[in-house]
Order: sequence, then structure tokens, then C-alpha cells
Amino acid sequence: MAIELRFFTLVALMSFFLPALSFSNPYIDLWCNKTPYPEPCKHFLSNNPRHFLPKHKADFRKISIELALERALIAQSNTKSLGPKCRNEREKAAWADCLKLYESAIEQLNKTIDPNSKCTDFDAQTWLSTSLTNLDTCRTGFLELGVSDFFLPLMSNDVSKLICNSLALGDNRTNHETSDYYKGGFPTWVSHGDRRLLQAGSVRPNVVVAQDGSGNYRTIKAAIDAAGRRSGSGRFVIHVKRGVYRENLDTKLKNIMLVGDGLKKTIITGSRSVGGGSTTFNSATVAVTGEGFIARGITFRNTAGPQNHQAVALRSGADLSVFYQCSFEGYQDTLYVHSQRQFYKECYIYGTVDFIFGNAAVVLQNCMIYARRPMDKQKNVVTAQGRTDPNQNTGISIHSSRVMASPELVPVLSSFRSFLGRPWKQYSRTVYLQTYLDTLVDPAGWLEWDGNFALDTLYYGEYRNIGPRSGTSRRVRWRGYRVITNPTEAGRFTVGNFIAGRSWLPATAVPFNAGL
Repeated sequence: MAIELRFFTLVALMSFFLPALSFSNPYIDLWCNKTPYPEPCKHFLSNNPRHFLPKHKADFRKISIELALERALIAQSNTKSLGPKCRNEREKAAWADCLKLYESAIEQLNKTIDPNSKCTDFDAQTWLSTSLTNLDTCRTGFLELGVSDFFLPLMSNDVSKLICNSLALGDNRTNHETSDYYKGGFPTWVSHGDRRLLQAGSVRPNVVVAQDGSGNYRTIKAAIDAAGRRSGSGRFVIHVKRGVYRENLDTKLKNIMLVGDGLKKTIITGSRSVGGGSTTFNSATVAVTGEGFIARGITFRNTAGPQNHQAVALRSGADLSVFYQCSFEGYQDTLYVHSQRQFYKECYIYGTVDFIFGNAAVVLQNCMIYARRPMDKQKNVVTAQGRTDPNQNTGISIHSSRVMASPELVPVLSSFRSFLGRPWKQYSRTVYLQTYLDTLVDPAGWLEWDGNFALDTLYYGEYRNIGPRSGTSRRVRWRGYRVITNPTEAGRFTVGNFIAGRSWLPATAVPFNAGL
């Protein structure tokens, strides 16, 4: 058995590191030349005889995803083996993130080709987009902690390119409002009880958290652990009574709902930061990745302060997640909308640099967005969207909201410039629709990331905004920036279209506007 295992490991490593064998199949070339990265496609198809030659695009796409999954499994195994080679705590921190991120990427790829998942085209693009984002986040962790020189060359592989190929073969429209996604306003998998869960003013919890001992548990973590022991994966409601909870939470459980006593009364706080040795990904006070997560009436806070740079209050990679009447408080990188489909309604977001960032498909509706006082010589930037591939169905849409100066910024407003966003990645996509822009917003509106980087490939749009800084006559003149005048174009980024909100939001009973 040991010899067999060593042989398999040797074969895996050879397939991982050796260059492509020099033989070509015209039929494979025909298909692979339709992708943005034909060479790895040709190599792995030519050297993997178990994959049949496809006749249709859908078959080829499935094979492309299977190839990405195979390579991801090998890369995950290789990443695990690097653990003992970590030379310091920073390398160990970035490596630990990568283990989680590869596991999640593999899970998303599996879901995309699993016949039992009833995967729609929109689902597939979402889950492939998430897989690619996970691998990008893995690399980012090493770079931001300054430990990339040793590990990244060992982790280099073609998984990202194969995922990009799969994305290019799919449907990357941002118009998903179709009756195929729901019946009677709800997905067929939503129970009657779940549909009514938030319609009433009060919710009957499964467990209660109270610091004074009057509930089932004194900590939120203990309540989440209890949810993990439940039978099945139905909705589990945790009522978190008023109080300041100093906890760092990370849950992958599905269908968890946290209900607080109000955003000024129930507060979850932490202080991890990049300055303190964490990666941005792992600095979150609360991190959620389980599908169907809901939070209502809670403040998520990171108190690391501006001097510690990236410090996340909440990170969500939870598909179909909802945050209603919540508050997110921090400075740099407050709200990490990491991946998947997300909706924020009547929330408050406070920060300084890139304080709403990530690569989810996310709509923030009727939210209050407050820029705080940054460090000296810093600029405030509301968004930093992280789309790395033109076929990812991701972006940040801010609709019917308000962008304002916080009370601490108002007295020194003339000393700091504030911008709507800057392009963190090559295909950064952000829109402001029918939103109030106060005097803090710089007339240019948007800020460069690094010289001319991404200015031609980004998509930044403004549609019928109001307020003293909604005028666009002095906005940037980048090729990727546009003043949207056509309501059809603006409508692509509404709740109904951009995140197919009609198909899943009614189940939460959170009020929303599907259109403009």
C-alpha cells in the first residue's frame, strides 16, 4: 500500500510539474482555441484519455470544469505538503488561509457539475466566479504579508486558467430575472416556515445567547456549535441579546440566522488586522460562508484602528446571504463582500480606505455609507471591487443609498479627499444607482489604483444619483467609466437582475425593490 501511495504521489507530482507532451489532436485544438487559455486546455485534455471528445459546447464546458477540479485537488494536496516548510508565523497564517480557500474552491467546482445540485447557468457562473476568487485570495495573503518569495512559485498551477476557460464558456449576462428561478415568489426548496420567518416582528429562536446567563448560552460561538449538532440543515435561529460580544466567529454552517436586539444594542467586536499579523481574509471579526446566512439587528465591529491597516469587521462568502438593519464598523477594509450572491438592506457601513471591497455579486439597498476620518495623508475610498476575469458575474451595486461624512470627518472635511471607488483588480465593476452623494465626494468621483492600471477594462457607472456631488461634469475620463443614461443598462445591476433577487429574497421576508 505504501509503495502504491508513493507511486501515485510521484505520478501526481510529475503531472503537476512536467511540461506538456508534444502531441496534438485537431479536434481538441478546435475546442480549446475557443477559450482564453488554450494551451493548458490542450495539454490536460491530450494527456487525460478518460475525457471523451465533446460534441456540444455544454459537454465541453463540463469537461473543462472537471479538468479544473482535477488540477485543484492536486494543487490542494501540494499545498498541504507545504505546511511543515513554513518558516514563520506570517507564512503559516497565509498557508492556513490557502487550505481553507482550496477546500472551498473544490466544493464550488463539485457543486457546479453535481447533477443533484440542479445547477442553473447563473449558479454555475456564480460558483465558478467564487472558485477563482478563492484562488486569488490565497495568493493575495502571501503578497500582503510579504512572504510570497518562497511559497508562491511552489503553488503555481493552471487551476485558475482552467476556471477562466470554464467561465468563458458560460453565460455571463447580468440579467437573470426569469420565472425559471422561482415559483410564486419563492424557490421550490424554501419551506413555508422559512418564508414566514422574518415577516413577523419577532422570531421564535432555536436558542438564546445572553451574557447574563438568562439564555441557553453565554457566547455566540457556543450557540453556533450547537447549531452544528442539529439534525439536518434547516433554518436555525439564534437570538443574541443585547451586549458587547468580544468574539471572532467563523462558520460554514448553512441556514444560520443571527437576530440581535438592534444594531446599537447587540455588538460583536474583534481587533484582528494585517498590522497585527493576520491576513486580510483572516482578520474578520465575523466570517460566514454557509449558504443562506441571515443577520438582523446586529453591529459587526473591528477596533484595530486605522494604524493597523486592513481590519475586517465582517467577511461574507455565503451564497444567498442577507444582512438587514445591521451595522459594519471599521476603518480600512470594513466590509469584505468576498464572493457569492449577497444582499444588504437598511444597513450602516463605516470606514476609510476601500471599506466595501471584494468580489461578490452584491447589492446594497437603502444603506447609509459613512466615510470616517482616515490617517493623515490618506484618502477615503468607499469601494474596491475585485473582479479579475471579464466573465465573472460579480460587482458592487449601491442602490437608493446615501454616501455621507461621519461626525468625526465633518470638522476636517476639507483636509481629506473621498472617492466612490478604485480598481483593485483588472475588471473592477461598481455602480451607484439613484444614490445621494454628499459634499465629501471628490468632483472626480473615482481614484486610480496604480497609474493606468485597469482604467480601460473596469466598469464604473453612475445612474441618476442625487445630492451636491452627484454632478458628473468633472468626473474622470477613463474609458471604463460611464454616466449611465439608459434605464435598461442601469437595470442590469438591480436586485432583480444582478443577484436574481426575486428567486430567493422573498424567502427571507426582508423588504426589497427588485427594479430601479
